Amino acid sequence: MKVLKFGGSSVAKPERIQSICNIIKPRIEAGEKLAIVFSAFGGITDQLIGMIDNASKGDESYFEFFEEFKKRHTDAVNALMANNADVHAQMDVLFLKLENVLKGVFLLREASGRSYDYVMSFGERFSNLIISNYFNSEGIPAIFIDARELVTTDSQFRSASVFIDQTNLNIQNKAKEIGNKTMIITGFIASDQQGRTTTLGRGGSDYTAAIFASALDAESLEIWTDVDGVLTSNPKVVNKAFQIHEMSYSEAMEMSHFGAKVIYPPTIQPVMAKNIPTYIRNTFNPENKGTRISATAEENGSGSIKGLSSLSGVVLLTISGTGMQGVPGVAARVFNSLAQNNINVILITQASSEHSICFSIQESKADIAIELLKAEFSKEIEKALIGEISAEREISIIAAVGEAMKNQPGIAGKIFSTLGRNGINIEAIAQGSSELNISFAVHSKDEKKALNLIHDTFFRNTVKTLHVFIVGTGLIGGTLIRQLKEFRSSLLEKYGIEIKVVGVSNSRKMSFDANGIDLNNWEQVLDSSEQLANVESFVDLMINMNLSNSVFIDNTASSQVPEQYKKILSNSISISTPNKVASSSPYEHYQELKEIAKKKNTRFNYETNVGAGLPVISTIKTLRDSGDEIVKIEAVVSGSISYIFNNYKTGISFHDIVKEAQTKGLTEPDPRDDLNGSDVMRKITILTRESGYNIEQSDVELSQILPDECMRQDSVDDFFHSLKTHEGHFNQILKDASDRGERLRFIASMDEGKAKVALESVNESSPFFNLSESDNMIAFYTKRYDKSPLVIRGPGAGADVTAAGVFAEIIQIANENFYF
Repeated sequence: MKVLKFGGSSVAKPERIQSICNIIKPRIEAGEKLAIVFSAFGGITDQLIGMIDNASKGDESYFEFFEEFKKRHTDAVNALMANNADVHAQMDVLFLKLENVLKGVFLLREASGRSYDYVMSFGERFSNLIISNYFNSEGIPAIFIDARELVTTDSQFRSASVFIDQTNLNIQNKAKEIGNKTMIITGFIASDQQGRTTTLGRGGSDYTAAIFASALDAESLEIWTDVDGVLTSNPKVVNKAFQIHEMSYSEAMEMSHFGAKVIYPPTIQPVMAKNIPTYIRNTFNPENKGTRISATAEENGSGSIKGLSSLSGVVLLTISGTGMQGVPGVAARVFNSLAQNNINVILITQASSEHSICFSIQESKADIAIELLKAEFSKEIEKALIGEISAEREISIIAAVGEAMKNQPGIAGKIFSTLGRNGINIEAIAQGSSELNISFAVHSKDEKKALNLIHDTFFRNTVKTLHVFIVGTGLIGGTLIRQLKEFRSSLLEKYGIEIKVVGVSNSRKMSFDANGIDLNNWEQVLDSSEQLANVESFVDLMINMNLSNSVFIDNTASSQVPEQYKKILSNSISISTPNKVASSSPYEHYQELKEIAKKKNTRFNYETNVGAGLPVISTIKTLRDSGDEIVKIEAVVSGSISYIFNNYKTGISFHDIVKEAQTKGLTEPDPRDDLNGSDVMRKITILTRESGYNIEQSDVELSQILPDECMRQDSVDDFFHSLKTHEGHFNQILKDASDRGERLRFIASMDEGKAKVALESVNESSPFFNLSESDNMIAFYTKRYDKSPLVIRGPGAGADVTAAGVFAEIIQIANENFYF
């Protein structure tokens, strides 16, 4: 014997009932003995509740609902059995009974729990009457079983408790009586010992099926629904949730208690007691084997966690005070007062100091619970032994469930580290000694984010997603987006990392898409956006999206964007930027940003501030972290100026080489923005700070390259004309260096915290002597590298290498978030 149950979505339409017949008939013909429990047609139970609600209020519209109910079932019979008169006659009797009870409720303007149960029972009574007759018409020997005749309960209407021994005996006797016919059984409904109709509460049809499976010592229980078994999490919240092929009864109980809606807690107990395996199957995908629930189960790809569940609409109540410490029975008084008023406690945690007890309940019960506790502890409150009972609302409980968590260190630490990195605060924690379940409370706004973070972190076979927000789509920003697009498939294949650009802005427009902007046509998406660019609004929208593993990329040279860094980091969003404004801003602000990043356990990355894609800042960090001390730095850190002086030789005018650099895009449109040395001053300021010294940009000593007259010109054309008039000045500087066998280099240097920037001539002993093209070079003199410096050399300018440097930081952040 096998017991099957089909839910409301599985029987919502006549064609779905026909599909079920196609599933069942071959199995019966193959010799399987089946008992099948059916729910009401999809949506019917809610419709019946609406009828009695309206009738009890004197609202005549209840009759319109009744007529819709009547038509839907009549149409179903006509579609399945072509105007079967016998079935119509049976239904007419039931229609009359339902109509009469609704009229009575309408006249009395009152509906008891008993009345609600009786009215709701018509959903299953109609569906099973129709289905049993349809099966018979299709050659399946079926018999309609009204579970009210077999399942006996107490008189707690709307959620009755079953008398198992009497019910089992009734079911067993009925099974002997009907022989080999297939039982078609009403789910959800039962009767008390006086024969009055009761219902089994939420998930009652599943419970009915489990009761029958247990009573009949079934080989298995199959619950057919509209999903491919139990998933690792709610797919409406975690779109990467996947099917769990096997799980234990204990895991299923835990997940169902904390919100997994495929199964319900009472369902598990009867089959677990008899060790009957339960299968969760999909009516619309019968080829899928579904999820098998049994005494033991294999792990499913996380190595520890089997699945994640959550409950929203929860309140955390805290009762605390010195009068609780060392006083026996306080907890008992708390929970007894709640239990006596049918208030269920979901999660409990108590500090070892016994100073406080924190617990969670459904939000709808919060105000009642507070009043009950105030009454219970009125004397202690009056004497100030217990303080005010506090309530934290808009809370969700998340449960990580898995038998494999037992005796495996570090699971809780990994969960909480993951959440902490993303700015999610844990309000309360509970874990039993069985180590089967780690439950914790978070603010409801963080529920979705937390579930996705934990799912990404623990399930090896899921893609890890990084959400990227980009401001600035010029040369560097556009190149970065191109690189992200080109290497997307490689990242997925090699590392299982998916980078989604979910927000992008240029100077005119901005656009957002939580599912990821199509990088093949991001420019068109941005151009067609109706959202005007505003950096403050961009940041606020990014924060409100509250996506997991978020990274903000600032590709601008703007001073306005860095003003938002503090807010961004404070919301646990990492930053990667080639923009030098923040890291060269007043030292106090620079330090504040670093402290916020450290406190929030997030990243403030600006490697590309100096040397584009070269590992300059990271090298300083590595040296200092290993105990070394940076004593002196000498650096050529302007790609444009490096190009100019690397190629300025006898026979070439300074005017021409500057013009050439401008034409190649190596300088700003106005070359004075490079040649004035301010950018190099920012860079040496940053390097000095990273080396551990307190310095302001204004402390850097600057020797100008250009004569004052060149700098004062009104236009770029006038500037180039002025260069020609001062050609003798530049020729003399070049000649003096050449006569000494030296070459001109624009060098930024730092010696024990003192920094300067100047045009210098260097001989063959200098590491800068053989620099070429636009290369940068940074030489570090440290306590360890005191005689021969540690030198980093390479392209220090250009969109490709700068964007690649930002890209590398994105990957670094991803690795830290996912594989820490």
